[in-house]
Amino acid sequence: MIKVALVDDHPVVRAGVRALVEAQDDLTVVGEASDAHSAEQLVAALHPDVVLMDLNLGPGAGGAEVTARLRALPEPPYVLVLTTYDTEADIMSAIDAGASGYLLKDAPPDDLFRAIRGTARGETVLSPAVAARLVRRSGPMLTEREVEILGLLATGKSNRDLAKKLFVSEATIKSHLAHIYTKLEVDTRAAAVARAIEQRIIRPPS
Repeated sequence: MIKVALVDDHPVVRAGVRALVEAQDDLTVVGEASDAHSAEQLVAALHPDVVLMDLNLGPGAGGAEVTARLRALPEPPYVLVLTTYDTEADIMSAIDAGASGYLLKDAPPDDLFRAIRGTARGETVLSPAVAARLVRRSGPMLTEREVEILGLLATGKSNRDLAKKLFVSEATIKSHLAHIYTKLEVDTRAAAVARAIEQRIIRPPS
């Protein structure tokens, strides 16, 4: 029996996923959590095989950060991200944090079950849409820092704000922006943000 834990800040979503998962003979939901603290407590107490992790957990630590914390435990569970977000920034941050898989919430139930079973076996599982997004990445690759800067640009931060936030000089920020403009084939901050959102590199500002 594969023991599954659910981490999502929406009770209705958790209830729906629980009903689907527990209808499978080889899967059981051992617990639910809605935030970072309760997720860590749940995993420490119940030792699930697979954690289904949403990325947006409301105020506090997000799903990628919680994933990194869980994977750092002495006996870490496998983490399968189950979310609505499909930007490169979200995907790469989750994978970098140690997630074994990444599935979108509009996936058919059978895909979810296969993903849980594959994750429990230690396999890397990506939904077709996520895999296609990674395969389609073309042209000069943006670095993790450049994606981070684009995300901050989208919130309207100035070069000075960016430098202070990232603990670097304004000259370094200007250098990063020059590389971003070249890679995205744009020549302004606004155009860079628009292109990054269009190519689903970052989320639109909320």
